[in-house]
Amino acid sequence: MDASGKILQFDRNAAAVLAENPEDLLGARLGEVISGAQDPLDEALRFERERTTMLTVETWQGASYDAVVTVHPMSGSTPDLAALALIRVPVPLADRFLDPAVIRRALLEDSLPRLGATLDLELLARGLMSVLVPHFCNSGGLLMLESLVDADEPPPQPEDGEGTPALRRMAVASDDGDQSWDATFPTGEVFTYPPGTPYVRCMETGAPVLVGLGGEGAARIAENWRRPPVADLLKGASMLILPIFADGAMLGFFVCTRNVAHRPFDAYDIEIGMEFASRAAIFIESARRYGRERATALTLQRAMLPTDLSAPSSVEVHHRYLPGSRLIEVGGDWYESIALPGGRVALVVGDVAGHGVRAAVTMGRLRTAIHTLAQLELPPAEALERLDSLMQTLGEREPHFATCAYVVYDAVSGRCEVASAGHLPPLLAPPDADAAFLDVPPAPPLGVGDGPVVTREFTVEDGTLLFLYTDGLVENRARDIDDGLARLRRTFARGAAARPLEDLCQATLDGVFDDQHRDDIAMLVARLRRIPADDHVAWELPAHPAAVRRARGLIRARLKQWGLAELSPATELLASELVTNALTHADGRVTVRLVREGGLVCEVFDSSDGRPRIRHDEGDDLAETGRGLHVVGRLARRWGVRRTAGGKAVWCEQELP
Repeated sequence: MDASGKILQFDRNAAAVLAENPEDLLGARLGEVISGAQDPLDEALRFERERTTMLTVETWQGASYDAVVTVHPMSGSTPDLAALALIRVPVPLADRFLDPAVIRRALLEDSLPRLGATLDLELLARGLMSVLVPHFCNSGGLLMLESLVDADEPPPQPEDGEGTPALRRMAVASDDGDQSWDATFPTGEVFTYPPGTPYVRCMETGAPVLVGLGGEGAARIAENWRRPPVADLLKGASMLILPIFADGAMLGFFVCTRNVAHRPFDAYDIEIGMEFASRAAIFIESARRYGRERATALTLQRAMLPTDLSAPSSVEVHHRYLPGSRLIEVGGDWYESIALPGGRVALVVGDVAGHGVRAAVTMGRLRTAIHTLAQLELPPAEALERLDSLMQTLGEREPHFATCAYVVYDAVSGRCEVASAGHLPPLLAPPDADAAFLDVPPAPPLGVGDGPVVTREFTVEDGTLLFLYTDGLVENRARDIDDGLARLRRTFARGAAARPLEDLCQATLDGVFDDQHRDDIAMLVARLRRIPADDHVAWELPAHPAAVRRARGLIRARLKQWGLAELSPATELLASELVTNALTHADGRVTVRLVREGGLVCEVFDSSDGRPRIRHDEGDDLAETGRGLHVVGRLARRWGVRRTAGGKAVWCEQELP
């Protein structure tokens, strides 16, 4: 067109739709041919940019269509040339399968490329069928080998040993709105086609199969398949079965049908359909492999996460783990609650960087290591330093790093020890105060090894909530991390400590389920309370040999008070050995503590940092210097040593009757 809208040139489609005689278009004005088109033309020329609008186009036969009219400003060698108008008119349903060029463009250029990023196999199957119907056929389905979709379950086999292998119907589509298609061909059904059907021929030959179902053709398929509704749905239809191949292996096939009101399939349609199937096979195989790898990583991670959380009876612990969305691979988030002797508990949350199987395996290694370090009763900072060394060792062949927050709570004293390696700060919510994030000395993530890890110690009030979490809870693509942390503080606002932990866990997850790019989330919330005062007792004894006899008497009296007199002989002997060891190897006073929590724990605190060990000297299996610990090892269910701020504590535990 020129600047006035006079048509200078047009294609054959425009002539066929807009004018009975093509010569009538040449020299006519665009606004006369398409009512309302002059305004977008004027705007395109005035602002020198593309203009698109919806207009009603009337054909020369009198039919009206809603069309998308796009006007492009142009300049060229012809002085009068000013603009190009593209009019997109929907193809009438009765004529949509007539032009192979239109079908090819609709299938392969306009619709199929947008599905390439879909990695969910079920979503992809529905998307592919939404392209085939209505652009290529009136109805159809996508079927895949069950062995490829679910390799864990043995697929059903044909009763007579013939027919197709087990297939799963991934998606069904039709353009007539008839619910009989879904009822007769249910999505998700696993079945085998009987011999003598076109589907079997396609599976056996690996070639497309074109069948006309006029006469008794549909009735025979219905009889062979023992599904009477098939005869009515496929009566007189033209059916084309397109095999799907990837890496030389057959994945399944598309079933496409056109009813008697439309042109039957022909050789051109087979060529177009096979090109569509070959391109779709690439998407299907990518989605299938991604789904299998994601399922493997998720299964591996779930197997490595704890199935039970242990803690002293006075401490209530709840957890939540939410895998990443289907658009994100499984990550390496984990959590732990490990009951320790003497009424203590280790609470841990960590996050391995990255996603997939590698992250899940690294998470499993760290979780195993944290269990070992917790049982060694290392302080949180030292435990994280050991984990950092492990991560650096793992990273010698392939870089690894992770973040971790580690808390040890003593339910006897109410003291907390907290250390963090690159992790988000824990949240503390006292019973009658606002929640606040702990100011933990920062340290680099595990595996970086560029700075010390420091432990912070403090005393918490009974009923205080401690909340540990990973960054997937407070950070995503659409929200800044500060907004997520502020939302978390509002969730644990004043009064939250009185709410059930189950409700708090749910409240923290509100609003994150609909995030399509959500990372996985691990969180741990604990209500911290001291053990009742009647369940523990401590005595400070002088550094004198008579302290051993004094300790036995005190223990005997307390166990009688607790109704545990039958444990008194063994406990007195254990305490005698531990106090004697402390007096021998340490200076100053010693402290004896009894704790009744899950078992009977006897602890002896002294000022020495030397760790006692059982010795085996040559020629003497029970050396004089190690005989006491042999006795402890035989009488106690377990025993150990942990460092304290003033030295060490040696403990032993017995089962309660």
